[in-house]
Amino acid sequence: MGNNHKPVVDYDKIAQLESFKKLTKKKNAFLWTLTVVFLVAYMLLPVLTSYTDILHQKAIGNITLVWFYAAGLFIMTWGLAHLYVAKASTFDREAKAVIEEYEGGRDA
Repeated sequence: MGNNHKPVVDYDKIAQLESFKKLTKKKNAFLWTLTVVFLVAYMLLPVLTSYTDILHQKAIGNITLVWFYAAGLFIMTWGLAHLYVAKASTFDREAKAVIEEYEGGRDA
């Protein structure tokens, strides 16, 4: 039988690294901002259509503004997903640096 000895990872030690704390704080701020933008935009649709006449105005012919707002929500969703994917690669690089920092100081 071969030697399948894997190094033990001390997750508590990683969690105490300042670089990990900084990454977690930055990532959480980004994700909460995206979540709030998404939810506010989506929740505005029923509010604006139910309690105001703003989106009931005709924009082009018989097409009302609500159709443009709804289409904009789809565009926004794709845009936010694209933004997240682009930003995730940055977070991945920073996470790799945290792991390297941990592995460099593990023997100490």
